[in-house]
Amino acid sequence: MAVAAFETPKLKEYPVIPLVKVDATAHLKPFVASEPLQKALGYPGQLVEDWQSKAIEKMGELLGKYRSLRVYMDTCVHCGACSDKCHYFLGTADPKNMPVARQDLLRQVYRRYFTFAGKYFPWLVGAKDLTKEVLDDWYSYYYQCSECRRCSVFCPYGIDTAEVTMAAREIMDSVGVGMKYSNEIIGKVHRIGNNLGIPEPALEDTLLGLEEDTKEETGQDVKFPLNVKGAEVLLITPSADFFSEPHVESLIGYAKVFHAAGISWTLSSYASEAANFGLFLGSYEQMRQISLRVKQAAQELGVRRIVVGECGHAWRVAYNHWNTFLGPFDWLDERYPVPQHICEVTYGLIQDGRLKFDKEKNDDRIITFHDSCNVARASRMGDMPGGQFRIPREIIKAVANNFHDMAPETICDSTFCCGGGGGLLTDDLIELRVKGAMPRMQALKQVRDEHGVNFMAMICAICKAQFTKVFPQYGFQMDMVGGVHQLVSKAIRLGDQ
Repeated sequence: MAVAAFETPKLKEYPVIPLVKVDATAHLKPFVASEPLQKALGYPGQLVEDWQSKAIEKMGELLGKYRSLRVYMDTCVHCGACSDKCHYFLGTADPKNMPVARQDLLRQVYRRYFTFAGKYFPWLVGAKDLTKEVLDDWYSYYYQCSECRRCSVFCPYGIDTAEVTMAAREIMDSVGVGMKYSNEIIGKVHRIGNNLGIPEPALEDTLLGLEEDTKEETGQDVKFPLNVKGAEVLLITPSADFFSEPHVESLIGYAKVFHAAGISWTLSSYASEAANFGLFLGSYEQMRQISLRVKQAAQELGVRRIVVGECGHAWRVAYNHWNTFLGPFDWLDERYPVPQHICEVTYGLIQDGRLKFDKEKNDDRIITFHDSCNVARASRMGDMPGGQFRIPREIIKAVANNFHDMAPETICDSTFCCGGGGGLLTDDLIELRVKGAMPRMQALKQVRDEHGVNFMAMICAICKAQFTKVFPQYGFQMDMVGGVHQLVSKAIRLGDQ
């Protein structure tokens, strides 16, 4: 195995704000999307000749379309409240990873072209011309932001750095500078229906294999249905759930929940992906096109409910945007929320006494819970404030005896990102991912040392993939990572058990 060409941060007894290292991660840039990948999404294949004027024009379009963006450009007073809140700054010490500094990469150009002072007295207000050097900085540092919005929690003005990042990325794509990883994935969704490019025959074969494995494990005919018309529920789940460890264990857990509760359900080969990387591009049009596949599949199959699996940004897009993209939902059962998270389904069934568990089957695990940022800070669950924090924890406590939360300042709406969100889950950014994971590793180490925690549950596919990759860098075992419904799967009673 190749040795990493960077140093993994050392975990300390308590959090430490690093001394800044100017341009420490200026060298980190994701691979650029090729011409075919760009054109497949309707973007120029390479940097256009008049890119400066096109970029400024696009910025003007976004400022006119989204009033919030202009407010964020004008509001910041550089108070520094956000400076030490970003996991990437804490892990890399690069000052441009302070949210205020990263925002200013766009704000300086905004001032130059869209404010009176910037046009006539640029040196007085920190305004800058849009040069190739500035564009290169954008491409580096706006792909060192996972759009997690932790900084926004601490901003006294509520500036949403994620929206600033999304705008910068959309401007770059519009002039022919896109990211290979996200753009390639979106192209697969448009062509095939899921991020991994799994065709229908392979998906069907995978699900049949899971039925056989689950039958062997439980003795029960737990089904993993595909394209079943008239089912009550259409499950939209991340495609990693179909085969990847530990993701697939959660898919098995969903199936067992539906089986135990007698709820008919189905997956769709046309919309076999919950994740929506349009969010990471900053493109609402890409988000809308991906989301429309869900509506088409649901209507063609005649389902009455749509349930979203364990995927953080999938839930963020569904919760925040489906009503605009897909609504109204008068063709679905009005007794259920749209969308509905799988945790809401399971929690409701537990409350109604329709699921039974043998909690001791999880006694080999001392569990903590990682709040995924897109669930924690951009959505909600259930009909209670903070339901997105309470419901997953209540499920864990219903299926296991040993649970300990991490430090309060690192969970719930103050949770640290896994370090791989926002479209950064690519090996060309592995240094950033490892260093960005450091604050969460610090909190995990503390709860492991104090309580012997040996399992961290979560409800996000990107978090699962990220942590299984970076855990070994910090001395943790990969099998410490898993989903909430992985725990449900192990403890649930089926049939006459």
